[in-house]
Amino acid sequence: MQTADIQRRWLDFFGDRGHTVVPSASLVSDDPSLLFTVAGMVPFVPYLTGVVPAPYPRATSVQKCIRTNDIEEVGKTPRHGTFFQMNGNFSFGDYFKEGAISYAWELLTSSQSDGGLGFAEKDLWVTVYEDDDEAIRLWKSIAGLPDERIQRLGMDTNYWSTGQPGPAGPCSEIFFDRGPAYGIDGGPATDDDRYVEIWNLVFMQYLRGEGTGKNDFEILGELPQQNIDTGMGMERVAFLTQGVENMYEIDQVRPVLDAAAAMSGRRYGADHGDDVRMRVIADHVRSSLMLMTDGVTPGNEGRGYILRRLLRRSIRAMRLLGVDAPSFEVLFAASRDAMSAAYPEITEHYDRVSRLALGEEEAFLRTLTAGTSILDLAVAQTQQQGSATLAGDTAFQLHDTFGFPIDLTLEMAEEAGLSVDREAFDRLMAEQRSRAKADAKSKKGQLADLSVYGAFRAAGETRFLGYEQLETESSVLGIIVGGTSVDVAQEGEIAEIILAETTLYAESGGQESDEGSIVGTGFDLEVLDVQRPVAGLFSHTVQVRRGEVRVGALARTQVDPVWRRSAAQAHSATHVIHAALRQTLGDEAHQSGSYNKAGYMRLDFSWNQALSAATRSELEEISNIAVRDNLPVETRVMGLDEAKSLGAMALFGEKYGDRVRVVDIGGPWSRELCAGTHVGSSAEIGMISLVSESSVGSANRRVEALVGLEAFREFAAERALVQQLSANLKTPRDQLVGRIADLGAQLKAAEKRLAQLESSRLSEKVPALVATAAPQGAVTVVAQSLGALGSADDLRQLATSVRERLSAQAAVVVLAAEVAGKAAVIVATTPAAREAGAKAGALARVASGVLGGGGGGKDDLAQGGGTDAAAIPAALEAVLAELRG
Repeated sequence: MQTADIQRRWLDFFGDRGHTVVPSASLVSDDPSLLFTVAGMVPFVPYLTGVVPAPYPRATSVQKCIRTNDIEEVGKTPRHGTFFQMNGNFSFGDYFKEGAISYAWELLTSSQSDGGLGFAEKDLWVTVYEDDDEAIRLWKSIAGLPDERIQRLGMDTNYWSTGQPGPAGPCSEIFFDRGPAYGIDGGPATDDDRYVEIWNLVFMQYLRGEGTGKNDFEILGELPQQNIDTGMGMERVAFLTQGVENMYEIDQVRPVLDAAAAMSGRRYGADHGDDVRMRVIADHVRSSLMLMTDGVTPGNEGRGYILRRLLRRSIRAMRLLGVDAPSFEVLFAASRDAMSAAYPEITEHYDRVSRLALGEEEAFLRTLTAGTSILDLAVAQTQQQGSATLAGDTAFQLHDTFGFPIDLTLEMAEEAGLSVDREAFDRLMAEQRSRAKADAKSKKGQLADLSVYGAFRAAGETRFLGYEQLETESSVLGIIVGGTSVDVAQEGEIAEIILAETTLYAESGGQESDEGSIVGTGFDLEVLDVQRPVAGLFSHTVQVRRGEVRVGALARTQVDPVWRRSAAQAHSATHVIHAALRQTLGDEAHQSGSYNKAGYMRLDFSWNQALSAATRSELEEISNIAVRDNLPVETRVMGLDEAKSLGAMALFGEKYGDRVRVVDIGGPWSRELCAGTHVGSSAEIGMISLVSESSVGSANRRVEALVGLEAFREFAAERALVQQLSANLKTPRDQLVGRIADLGAQLKAAEKRLAQLESSRLSEKVPALVATAAPQGAVTVVAQSLGALGSADDLRQLATSVRERLSAQAAVVVLAAEVAGKAAVIVATTPAAREAGAKAGALARVASGVLGGGGGGKDDLAQGGGTDAAAIPAALEAVLAELRG
């Protein structure tokens, strides 16, 4: 049974039984505490917790998910994958335990010819929470399961909660017994790989209190509405029904594994280590494909970092299989072909995804080359020092700064006859993870408990009237201070205000929230921010400038008209520049992110090279021509499918409902799904000045522009600058470029002459310095302070010139000077001096210790210094003492 067929059977089964079929949400989660959608129930959390009223009594979905917390287990177990699909059915106060158990048993055990999954009843086991006698009774009466195939387990495995006060309840898990060949007898309680969990039924029936951990909280009572949340692992069911050994061998994953095997010339199944690498490649390529299809791009933090790690682990695994050449073109095409039947949007976005993947691969292969050079140098230095162990901080720097995998460092060090201080590396990695976790925890702690908004959202959605008007009368439905609902906010306090209606735009779609105020009898509130903490609800963060505001008070929202006009100009300019980019570069230049506020906009787009000056000029000209032509701006509300059929562009990272707002500028020339505020016609945008174009990733660029009055001010400032230059240089404007180039050439020539004079002046010092040479122990030494010098390079030049004059002797040259207010010292040695035991690096460290700094280098030439220039005489004396022994 193909995986896509399992998906179809699931949705048909529950759709035929009154469930609303909900399309998979994006892998990019709406939840600010999550990077990704990590479970099938994530999109339904607001309904399950009661924060937002459920729009349907029962629902079903096949949800795309990403989890990377067990990334090191990928390829080693039959069931660990970073990307997986979770089949879920949900009830919001509708059916409960009996319904959930009946549906699960029917779908699992019905024959495939009748639309079921065809599992044999004798192979299925269930676990229940230890005190859930009701679930045990239902499993016996509905499924006819004997007592020996129903196991009671504790809270650690069979009790669900969000980890904070709120809904909770017991769960029941369904397992498939793979048979004695796969492990020991004893059922799921043995935690043996023989028993594969395929479906988890969560019965949300209780309200839990405060507590930490999985089992140290108090149950406060029953919920007023009992909910059902279930999840069936698609990949697990697929590998069981397809008769293969693990999830990496199912129809949606195996083609990538086979492609990796073919490229490497190695046979899957012949070597365990190679098998693990092929599974890692198959999993990570598929995960990367799905993430990039949903708009994630490689980067150095957040989601982008996770994606980059998956891609680089894939490249590294291919390298371990003996493939050093680029491989993503073949691997990603194999994954595309395997996944597109279930997710047709993959084909639609594949050109962009492929370009991102190939660009990242090319960049990382260069990184590997650079990292190899750095590692080679570190290995050589370690060997010169007579050590057999490469420092752990060196390995960590390679990993953290250059993305150089630790296993590659271990391999290459071993080839050079060295080990790696793995204990130090692991300690540094643990410290980094600890810092990251603390940072994530602090950020998560800053998020308000969304349950505070539940009662307000239950009263209905906030009506946004700001498209048509800038002011409206409303009433205060709620006030939140410090995450707690209160009745009043006093003068000077910061509070959140919930209104029935508003004209103030909430930050979304890349557009900043409106500036303005909320006023009423006895109070005046300055609006600091407007957000939508839960779907359909606007929250206005305000500072009470005067008086006090109470729940129930009548209020009037007032948008700052200058701000709104400028913000609308910037947002419409974003659409214009996006259309101009596509006209200039082609449809591959697709927006991947944007931000706009009054007078300013930036737009990120998929493209893998810098724009030439000519292209930037063309882009700016097309945009301003669109402004000049006064193109009509039209907004319409329609169904999502209709909007897409008209060619409206849905942008990555945005979430859309069944009804969407379409914004046209010049008809189909610019047609996008957008909930932002816009001008009435393109001429209202005013001037667009492109001020920057830069890289924001291996295959993404960013353009920034000033809009309207801000663009005019920028041009006015540049005009004033040109006028000032023209006056100062007594040169007409049209000749300024040539004049400045001439001045630059003259300056460069003058600097060259000065450098020659300085070099000649320094050379004149050499004979006098050589004349100071005196024996110290087994060597002849020149040790002098030269006062103030222009640079350490001058000091180095003098030291090497003196050493050259003394090359026939066992000579050590130690010169010190004050450079830019700090002490600098150079030590140079001749071959005979080194044979006598004088090492420049060690002597530089002696001097630097006295100077209050650090230093070192090679045995023949080394540099040091410190902050205490007054200590130069003492530092020279310390070196002489060291040489005297």
